[in-house]
Amino acid sequence: MEGGQQYSSPRTVEEVFRDFKGRRAALIKALTTDVEEFFHQCDPEKENLCLYGFPSEQWEVNIPAEEVPPELPEPALGINFARDGMQEKDWISLVAVHSDAWLLSVSFYFGARFGFDKADRRRLFNMINDLPTIFEVVTGTAKKQQKEKTTHGSNKSKSNSNSKSKYPKPQQKRVEEDDEDDGGAGLEEEEEEDDDDGEEEDEEQGETQCGACGESYANHEFWICCDICETWFHGKCVKITPARAEHIKQYKCPSCSNKRARVGP
Repeated sequence: MEGGQQYSSPRTVEEVFRDFKGRRAALIKALTTDVEEFFHQCDPEKENLCLYGFPSEQWEVNIPAEEVPPELPEPALGINFARDGMQEKDWISLVAVHSDAWLLSVSFYFGARFGFDKADRRRLFNMINDLPTIFEVVTGTAKKQQKEKTTHGSNKSKSNSNSKSKYPKPQQKRVEEDDEDDGGAGLEEEEEEDDDDGEEEDEEQGETQCGACGESYANHEFWICCDICETWFHGKCVKITPARAEHIKQYKCPSCSNKRARVGP
């Protein structure tokens, strides 16, 4: 489809943010999990090409739209021409920077089109700013930041897990005070101790973010940890199911796998 003519028309802050997250996930997929396919599609012998991300989390390399002005802001033009003129990782990083700029321009285009006021624009930006940029994900900066935030307690919980199908420990629920008279005082003391431990674990768990999408952990989600870089991922983000994970002796995330696959003379 020429010029990536797939788009939605979100009208609220929440809808624009969902649109942003879908496009962001698509671009991260192109530059990490599907990086080899993306590299081959960006043939310098072809016309000016752009990388498009869609709300459906699908990506596409295509020529820009012919209509002027276009329905939506266009991504950086001619990314394929620089492919062979620089190191692959530098080229991917450059595309990531342009992709970040494009995502912001699309989101704030919707904001301007549908009359977001100052408060809505600020709220939208804050929601976007809570996620790592594509550049941070692609270059590994997001992983470094995550490791710096992760305490030794969360690392301990990882090392104690013998199974490859790993789940970050869910937040400990506060024990409700027993309203009955018998044993009430003793239970209250136990609750205070449990609450202190729970708060510490909650703070640790709240820092855990997916190395692919940047989203925080939520209870009952399946996650898996890379045995090479020790980064946590949603199973769905790296296409690993709990059943499949049980048979993996050493799990390597897409980024670590691609690094090893591209090592050459």
